[in-house]
Amino acid sequence: MCCCTVRHRVCRDVTMVLRYFLSVLVHKAKVVEKLSESLPVRSAARLTARAVLSAQQAGRDAAGRALKSRTVRQIRQEAAEVPEGFRDLSQKARRIRDSLLEDVKDGVNDASKQRRK
Repeated sequence: MCCCTVRHRVCRDVTMVLRYFLSVLVHKAKVVEKLSESLPVRSAARLTARAVLSAQQAGRDAAGRALKSRTVRQIRQEAAEVPEGFRDLSQKARRIRDSLLEDVKDGVNDASKQRRK
């Protein structure tokens, strides 16, 4: 038997024992209550809550900027009009591309201004 196979088996067994041990601990109310009162767990909970809230706010900000962007307005406007031929469709695609490039440039400029502050 290869030594790698033995290591794998031992690792798997240790993982199973740890998983069982943690599940027993988590299902004991007193243990969970004691852990929740500890400083490291409270700090981790605060840190997690702060990260979730800041990610939500960043998502809202990004969604707001996306809805206000020229590209979204351009796509809506171009989608409302029916193309008359390939040339018209090509022009619409070009206008959307140009507005997307402008939005990207504006975003890069805004990000660089925020970094300077």
